[in-house]
Amino acid sequence: MTRSEPVEDDDRVPWPEDSAAGKAPDASPARSSPPSEDGDGDDALVRWAFAQSPATAALYDTRLRLRLATVRMEQVIGRPEKAMRGQRVSEILVDPQSELTEQHMRRVLASGEEEQLQVTLRLPGHDRESVWTISLVPVRGRGGAVRGVLLSAQDVTAEHLARERLVLVNEASLRIGTTLDLARSAQELTDVAVPQLADFATVDLLPSIEGGEDPRAGPLGKPDEPVKLRRVASRSVLEGSPEAVVAHGALATYPEGSPAAECLATGRPLLRKVTPDSLTAWERDAPERAARVRKYGFHSVLAIPMRARGITLGVVTFSRHRRPEPFERDDLLLAEEITARAAVCIDNARRYSRERRTSLALQSSLLPGRPPRQAAVEIASRYLPASARPGVGGDWFDVIPLSGARVALVVGDVVGHGIQASAAMGRLRTAVRTLADVDLRPDELLTHLDDLVIHLSAEADTAQVPSGDIGATCLYAVYDPVSRRCTLARAGHPVPALATPDGAVEFLDVPAGPPLGLGGLPFETTELELAEGSVLTLYTNGLVDSREQGVDEGLQTLREVLARPATSLESSCDAVLEALLPDRPADDVALLMARTRALDTAHVATWDVPAEASAVARARKEACLQLDAWGLDEAAFVTELVVSELVTNALRYGNAPIRLRLIRDKNLIIEVSDGSSTAPHLRRARSSDEGGRGLLLVAQLTQGWGTRQTYTGKTIWAEQSLTPV
Repeated sequence: MTRSEPVEDDDRVPWPEDSAAGKAPDASPARSSPPSEDGDGDDALVRWAFAQSPATAALYDTRLRLRLATVRMEQVIGRPEKAMRGQRVSEILVDPQSELTEQHMRRVLASGEEEQLQVTLRLPGHDRESVWTISLVPVRGRGGAVRGVLLSAQDVTAEHLARERLVLVNEASLRIGTTLDLARSAQELTDVAVPQLADFATVDLLPSIEGGEDPRAGPLGKPDEPVKLRRVASRSVLEGSPEAVVAHGALATYPEGSPAAECLATGRPLLRKVTPDSLTAWERDAPERAARVRKYGFHSVLAIPMRARGITLGVVTFSRHRRPEPFERDDLLLAEEITARAAVCIDNARRYSRERRTSLALQSSLLPGRPPRQAAVEIASRYLPASARPGVGGDWFDVIPLSGARVALVVGDVVGHGIQASAAMGRLRTAVRTLADVDLRPDELLTHLDDLVIHLSAEADTAQVPSGDIGATCLYAVYDPVSRRCTLARAGHPVPALATPDGAVEFLDVPAGPPLGLGGLPFETTELELAEGSVLTLYTNGLVDSREQGVDEGLQTLREVLARPATSLESSCDAVLEALLPDRPADDVALLMARTRALDTAHVATWDVPAEASAVARARKEACLQLDAWGLDEAAFVTELVVSELVTNALRYGNAPIRLRLIRDKNLIIEVSDGSSTAPHLRRARSSDEGGRGLLLVAQLTQGWGTRQTYTGKTIWAEQSLTPV
């Protein structure tokens, strides 16, 4: 700051302390007209010029008593200079800011340095506070001594309000729409508006958007028709929002002529003062609302239609009842701006919710329901969609019954999220089931699946709306409860975990293989024998890889949880999710746990069949004896026919060794294996043919039949329903 220049005519201006009586002389010549040329001379001219200055200024002596004031200062204070002369600032304006101003004036007198400060005042006769920038300049005499303080004030209320509005707009852009949750985005709007703009704010949406529908564009209805809206958010300066008539989530009818109904009907924002006439109308149509308006003193309301992409979503109302100043045109523009920002966020949340519901419905239809009871394994599974994604992803699992009481366990993950990923997942799951029905080995199945993903990616590239490349990972395992052998192969998928009955847990060393869709690279299988009661855990990477922990840490946690004893497989599933996913997952998670069972000699009978014609009769006899031992005499007739046909075909068209096996499960499974890889097929026999009807007879008498290739040949099987006891 700089020192002010000395007042040259200081000796001609009498200060209060220079007068004999210690009082300021009358320094108020005519303030409305200049002095005559031969009148009071320079003193009168200086006083007249100071009074007529357009600045809001006043001159104070060393005792901080007012000496002179401009006409503009008189207008601002609402008092004439004569009434204020000799008074201090705190006596002229009773306000805490006056005391602060006097403190700065004393510092100016003591230091001789200019100072500035900003104060907020409620001036007499004004219904709102105003903001002023005050400059305090020391006034010096010829000797340099400070003889007083010149106070100059500038009204910066408009600039201050403009800055506040810009800050509020910036705050709205940062705080509104932090999530894709519709209700939370609406609440964030009201949190921003109160108390900076309004004392009470509400967000009400049209009920039609709750189901994801797009309301019709343009205004809704007529101004003289009521409208139904659902309250999704509100905020008040009063704790508990006692002004609110409508509870959160409630559907309410807004009567004709109400701000909400009118602004929705016209499609334009409105600014309305609450008048006795409007209250009279409300008392007739909405007496409870009118009572709250009277009780809390509502006096000014803004109603803004919430619109995005040309459609109307609802209405936002801003009200004042504690702040005495009514809303102005600039407040309306500000309310429109922050409402428009919130409308985009709420519309995005609405559209996201619609897509998410569609994706969830699609994925729910594609994922397996509760799998039927399996003789091979006990199953428990979980699927958790991501909490922060635009729809669900392509994670899936499946349990597929195979011939010979075997079971296939599948877990896969399609890259991406949303409907496209769910649709791709559905196609892959269908393909896996089809390929599993052919009884392909795990590595061969993944090879065919890899080709399918490549074809799907090519189709996506040529589509009218390209969806990008499709990538996926998959783990496929086949477990045989008779041999207790498990064969696994994986395509870029996380390794499975195996918990043995003695409490040990290991991650199986299954060759990784490339992710599906790369093509040209082989897949390898791993085969191992599992003890009865072992638990095989298959999962997608969302279970062990998250923002909170890396893959290694996640795998270690999974190992620790699986090593703990559990009352059931279902409780083990819950324990895994609780330990690894305490909150909603950031990625989709599929978890499949299978406890192995074993079929012993009480359920399985096997015979080697010699390569001679008489072996057919012996095979029928052995089968009937075994059925008698199992108490299945009623199944003997059909079993004899099936055994006779399958053994005869093996002797006639197959190679040694030939083996017959019966498996007693919920159905009776008849298997004949031989060393030839040539598979039989159904054909329509002509009337003159001596053969060709055997397999047709088997197909008619059994629930199902088929062929699967083995490492040494093939196995032909037939499954016969058993009559419940």
